[in-house]
Amino acid sequence: MSDPSLAVLVLLGVAALAAGFVDSVVGGGGLIQLPALLLGMPHAAPVEILATNKLGSICGTTVSSATYYRRIRPDPRTFGPLMLFAFLGSAAGAVIGSHIPRDAFSPIVLVALIVVGAYVLFKPSLGEITELRFTGRHHTAGAIGIGAVVGCYDGALGPGTGSFFVIGLVGLLGYSFLEGSAKAKLANWATNLAALAVFLPQGAILWRVGLVMGVCNLVGGYLGARTAVARGAGFVRAFFIVVVAGFIVRIGGELLGWWS
Repeated sequence: MSDPSLAVLVLLGVAALAAGFVDSVVGGGGLIQLPALLLGMPHAAPVEILATNKLGSICGTTVSSATYYRRIRPDPRTFGPLMLFAFLGSAAGAVIGSHIPRDAFSPIVLVALIVVGAYVLFKPSLGEITELRFTGRHHTAGAIGIGAVVGCYDGALGPGTGSFFVIGLVGLLGYSFLEGSAKAKLANWATNLAALAVFLPQGAILWRVGLVMGVCNLVGGYLGARTAVARGAGFVRAFFIVVVAGFIVRIGGELLGWWS
């Protein structure tokens, strides 16, 4: 397909910048970036949209993961198994996704976001500090389970993956929102890599668009990670609630026909 105009590239870059910031703090940047690609590239094939979105996303998750790692120093005994099984789960989910009716995607994501948002909202002490609920093999098993389940979701559906990683690490394992976000970024990087490993041999990436969005997503990811580290767990929790609420309104409104 033909390259987009300069104006479209600029708008896609702005969307990628915002997505990178949101994604690095609480996850869910794909709910900004993917619709922008669908609007800006109406003649692109679905696989080209998905592949280009993943290229942009992995640029942001790379820099935000590195920023979190330098400043938070997450424990490799947790993020190692988490990343490995997130990668494997994402690859498996890509196979499963081809058998899920497309009109089922938004309702599934909406229900999941409502449950997650309500859980965080009505537990104000959740994620303030790290109080691990498990140790040893049980903790590792929890990290593996989160990586496999959320990774599979990312491969099959995708939107909100980072947010689901965060809530799994905070709600199930007992990390603070800041530490949970640090590990979530590493896991999300692994799921993006798994997706690109599938898309790259297919030649599905729109490189000019993907690289422009990748640079912008990278800048947004860096700014978001630095802001989250500087402001702490309370900021991340509040930002999480606002972002999830926004996504609920956007997806719910779409299902109800408000935006059509």
